[in-house]
Amino acid sequence: MHEYSLVEALIRRVEEEARSRRAVAIHGLKVSLGELAGVDPELFQTAFETFRQGTLCERTALEVVHYPARWVCPRCGKTFARGDILRCEPCGAPAQLTPQSDALLLDAIDMEIP
Repeated sequence: MHEYSLVEALIRRVEEEARSRRAVAIHGLKVSLGELAGVDPELFQTAFETFRQGTLCERTALEVVHYPARWVCPRCGKTFARGDILRCEPCGAPAQLTPQSDALLLDAIDMEIP
């Protein structure tokens, strides 16, 4: 249920950006959501539909770009699939989670500035 507080903070932040630029409308938002971000995508979308009412985002389209969890070797760049042992055999290095895998990022705001 923390999706509601995340969306509330998202809309507040978007409205702050819009006001600082004297925007009259917000046409779209683009958000990146990693598989391991701990956010339910459907609940996030539902929360957006709920919280945007009566805000500058009331008629705003929300695009959510999903990123699967991925691990890579920091030395040779080998990628690992889910369920693999997270240690690179040739390098001996432990695999690292890619930054998008657990991220929740506001990527873009499409706003109308007169």
